[in-house]
Amino acid sequence: MTGLNPSDIAFSDSIKQVQSEKGSRDFYARMGETQPWSSRITPELGRFISDQTSVFFGTASRTGQPYIQHRGGPAGFLHILSDRQIGFADLAGNRQYITIGNLTENPWAFLFLIDYEHSRRIKLWGTAEVVEGDPDLMKRLVVKEQRGRPERAILFTLEAWDINCPQYIPQRLDIARVDTMLAERDLRIHELEAELALLKA
Repeated sequence: MTGLNPSDIAFSDSIKQVQSEKGSRDFYARMGETQPWSSRITPELGRFISDQTSVFFGTASRTGQPYIQHRGGPAGFLHILSDRQIGFADLAGNRQYITIGNLTENPWAFLFLIDYEHSRRIKLWGTAEVVEGDPDLMKRLVVKEQRGRPERAILFTLEAWDINCPQYIPQRLDIARVDTMLAERDLRIHELEAELALLKA
């Protein structure tokens, strides 16, 4: 990373060439100077990460074959371990081990976080490693409400991150959020009914 702008992680020379051909290179070059991407987890980003219940985790083989894995859990299952590192417990799955195999030969990885309710998505580039047989680390990463059997730890070291355009994100609510909103609505209805009864009296 020495001497590089963090956005260069995403914008390779070939990508910059395409941006030039399509007319967007000057815009992104200026943005890189005035609003450079960060390679650190800010407090705001940390809160966003900690609130997520779902993440898409991208890796690739040594030859470049890509793979995306979904990981989910209660809010807080993604742990901020430092201003550059995120960790989570990897739970037992279908035993294909594609992500783990990819990381044995290619450490580059990608996290994609999306908040459907508020139309926000964040992209994080970095490297990842698999940690086996570390009970102390696992104790830090396992969330009580999390279902499934934890088998190992995944540590993601951040190199760059960027906020994606909110355009075209469909608004969706998870069941827990809907339950909370309905409970708040029912409580407000009850309060209004009580006020109305007092006025009639």
